Amino acid sequence: VQLQASGGGLVQAGDSLTLSCVASGRTFSNYAMGWFRQAPGKEREFVAGISWTGGRKTYADSVKGRFTISRDNAKNTVYLQMDSLKPEDTAVYYCAQGGGSFISMTSGDYGMKFWGVGTQVTVSS
Repeated sequence: VQLQASGGGLVQAGDSLTLSCVASGRTFSNYAMGWFRQAPGKEREFVAGISWTGGRKTYADSVKGRFTISRDNAKNTVYLQMDSLKPEDTAVYYCAQGGGSFISMTSGDYGMKFWGVGTQVTVSS
C-alpha cells in the first residue's frame, strides 16, 4: 500500500488549506482512512477519521468545527479541509489507511495499518 499526501504549505493564521492523500495497493473503498499530525517535540496525534463509505466521521476535539475530512472513492483519495488555521496546527500531517472499514476508537492508532509520508503544514501568527 502506498499513501501519498500533498497540499501542505506555509499559511497565516485564519487561512484555509486542503490536504489530499492518494492511496494505491488495495481496494480503497473498503477501508477507513485517517489523518494524523505530529508537531516538533510532541507525540503523533489523531486528527480525523472517516469510514469506508464516508458515512461516519470522527474528529479530535482540537479541530472540531474547523477541519473536515472527506473521501472520493472513485479517485482513491481522502481529503482534509482545514479552515481557521491556528499556529498550534503547525505539524507534519500524515494520512493513514485502516485495517478495516471503520475507525477503531479502542485500538492503538485508531486501527490504522498503513502510513504515508507526511506533508508539512506551517501556520504563522
